[in-house]
Parts: sequence; structure tokens; C-alpha cells
Amino acid sequence: MSNSETKRKTPSSARVKTGIEGLDDILCGGFPPHRIYLIDGDPGCGKTTLGLDFLFEGIKNGEKVLYITLSETKVELEAVADSHGWSLDGIEIFELQNSDFKRTEDENTFFHPSELELGETTRAILEQVERVNPSRVVFDSLSELRLLARDSLRYRRQILSLKQYFSGRDVTVLLLDDRTVAAGDLDLHSIVHGVIRLEQLAPEYGSDRRRLRVLKLRGVGFRGGFHDFRLQKGGIEIFPRLSVASDGGIKEFGMLSTGIDGLNKLLGGGLDRGASTLMMGPAGAGKSSLTISCALEACKNGEKASIFAFDESRHSINKRMSGLGYDVEKYVKNGLLSIKSIDPAELSPGEFVSLVRKSVEEFGSSVVIIDSLNGYLNAMPEERFLVIQLHELLSYLAQLGVTTFLVVAQHGLLGSQMETPVDITYLADTVVLLRYFEAFSEVRKAISVVKRRGGAHEKSIREFSMNPQGFVVGAPLTNFHGILGGIPNFTKEIET
Repeated sequence: MSNSETKRKTPSSARVKTGIEGLDDILCGGFPPHRIYLIDGDPGCGKTTLGLDFLFEGIKNGEKVLYITLSETKVELEAVADSHGWSLDGIEIFELQNSDFKRTEDENTFFHPSELELGETTRAILEQVERVNPSRVVFDSLSELRLLARDSLRYRRQILSLKQYFSGRDVTVLLLDDRTVAAGDLDLHSIVHGVIRLEQLAPEYGSDRRRLRVLKLRGVGFRGGFHDFRLQKGGIEIFPRLSVASDGGIKEFGMLSTGIDGLNKLLGGGLDRGASTLMMGPAGAGKSSLTISCALEACKNGEKASIFAFDESRHSINKRMSGLGYDVEKYVKNGLLSIKSIDPAELSPGEFVSLVRKSVEEFGSSVVIIDSLNGYLNAMPEERFLVIQLHELLSYLAQLGVTTFLVVAQHGLLGSQMETPVDITYLADTVVLLRYFEAFSEVRKAISVVKRRGGAHEKSIREFSMNPQGFVVGAPLTNFHGILGGIPNFTKEIET
């Protein structure tokens, strides 16, 4: 049976996996087989690593693979592989610099200028393809061919001839290009079956961030938009952009008790599972401690919870909560609680979303805390669409029935004109407001629920306090007016 007949019988739904889980997810399973794809990006963004990942996946499946290098030596490739803890055993490597043929002054193009006849350079490369008979080929890099071709017409003909040659073989080819043409090579984009662009960004503060985008993939669907990724020991880890589809209807997940009777009354019975709760108030009012206590109540009942702390360490959380009578470390050791301290300078939005997804899908968390949203926003000041990403994340967690807490510190201490770094009250299903107020020469705290989508809630304002035994939510402050203003009018002393 000929190669063309074999290829005609290949199922249209078949995919060639890339060896990178996140990229296969973006490509809806991998590359359609027996096609040529372009991977372009500036030097240092990860093209070579992606190509090696692709070939290693072929070796794992028992395939023959070939790496054709026109710009790097085998020693340089081995250095890249060694940085990831890899061995190049099993990969056939052809170095143009070490090939036996000698190029003359007249043979400085990939093809002869007068016709589509392969020159010595082409013959040397295709002899290796014939000898190895690979099913996967990485061609690194096209910039060398572009220089040899001298003009765009000849270069286009070279790529077309290369495409025609491989179309008669069951080979999936990745062409790596370092974008030496500043305006981009749209002619090349029109020839290949698919295009993936890698980008490296340098924020004003913190480490470099990388992202990729599928510009084109003929005949099949893929997940569009930018997707963050990280180069690390062991290869590339890609964090696909979260895309939330409709869940097909309203789901009821029940309620979650906070473990505090007064707060449960304010909430109309407790927290709605699958809902997001926004804890707002000035610094030091008790937002984080109160939120963590709700997570510990879930752990006490055998559920799992995850805390993503942008503002403090696990040690400080343990110390603060132990002063309120809570043993946080007990639940961590029992495998019911996960605390991750986030380094704001090292995190991309996609990576954070990936951490949250893993906490739910792999760890099994039913409660997720983001503390605080101020830290989340400050961690990525140059990202313009964090609120949209947060909306997608909350929608995803809601579909899974996960109870989410967002902690926001408002600017200021007293008064009704408190400000937040960004207004996300419209995103949250429930909003809990904490305030300081003055009474009898003391600074006291008040708590109220100003919004609950899941049903009715108590509209009163109650006094809130913390002590070594935990939290106390007192009776409604019915004898006061103007508590949210910070200096209320009152007629008699507060009942404790």
C-alpha cells in the first residue's frame, strides 16, 4: 500500500500529540497528522525546547524522529537537553555544518534559481530523511534558508517544494523560525497548515513571562487567544486559557455552614455552595481570619480547602489563627487543607488559574480562598484583563460547586467613603462588609451582609469581635444610626 493510500485512510479525527499536555489541550488533542507547521518566535522564547518535546513524544511512541539543524550544533542541542535533564538518545540529528558536501559560490540557495531542482544542500538534507524514514521532523531554523534564498519569491518556492516533498510521506514537520523578518512572513503563514507564535514579555518588575497563541490551524478547531507558559527544567509547561462553557442550567449544591451562629443568621442560613463570597473591609478588620475560619469549618467536616495567600506566609497564618483558638497545621498535616504562598513577582495570570484548577481537580478542594484580591491585582499590574479572567475563574468554580472567597482590603479606616482597588461586587454572589466604628471612646467592629444572590439575608448590622476562643457576631445594633459612617448616633450603650 502506498503512502498516499495510507494517508487517505488516516481518520480525520486523528491527532499527533506534541508531548506538552497544555498544548495538546489547546490544539484539541494535538496536530492533525502528516502536515507542516510553523513555530515562530524571537530567540530565547522556547522554540527549540518545544521541538525537542515534540520529538521525545514520538520516541515514547516508538516512532523514528529527525532533528535537522541549520543554525545550532549538536553540542549546543545537547546543552539545551542537559539543562532539562534529557538525553538526545533516539533522536537522529543532522547538522548542516558537518555535512560532507561543499558549497560553491554559485550554490548559495536552497534550490537552483532557474528551476525547482534540488541543489546539494537539499540533497544532503533529504538523503537523511530517506535514510531515517522518520514520522516526525523538526527543521531548525528557517532563517538560514531565508538568507540563502536572498529574495522572497525564491524563498517561497523553496518552502513550497519542501511541502510538496513531505506531502508524499507520512511525516509531521515542525518548522522553527526566529522571525528575522520584522514585519512577519505572511507568505510563509499561507503555505503551512498551522502557525503557533511564542512570545517573551519583560514586565517592569519581576521575571520574564512567556505566552503563546495559535494563529492558524486549518480545518480543525482550537482554543484561541493567548496562553501563558513557563520554561522550566523538564520542558515547557503551558497553562491554557480558561474558557467556561454554559453549564446547561441551574444547579443546586446546598449550603455550607460558617461555624459561627451569628454569621449564619446574617447570611440567611449559611453560605451557598458554588457561590463566590466577597469579604470587604479596612486593613485589620478580620477579613482574612474570618474567611479562613470558614474554610477550617469545612475541613472539620471532612472537606478539603485551598488558600492562595498573596500577602502573608503559611507561618504567619498559623500564628494568627492559633491566637484565635484554631489549629491550622492539624488540617494541613491531615491532607484537608492546602496553603500556597504566592510570589507576586513570579506569577502569570494563566499560571495562577492553573494552580486553582489543580487544587480543585487534583486536590479535591470544595472551598477556595484568594487572599487578597489586592495582592492578585498588584502581582500583575500590567495585565489589563484580570477582572475578565477572574470572572471566568469564578464561573468555572461555580459550575463545580466550589465555594470561593475573595478578600479585598479597602483604603481607609473610618468613614463611609471607603475605596476599593477595583469594583468587583458585581462578580460576587455574596458580599460581606466589615467596618470600624467609634463608640464610648473605643474602636469597635461591625459586620453586615449587603448582597446575597442565592436568597434572602438579614439586613441588620451586627457587632463583630475576635478573642482567643474565636469569633463573636453579636446582636443587631438596633440602637445605632450611621455605623457605616464610622461615628454613629446612639441612644444607649451597646449590648454585648
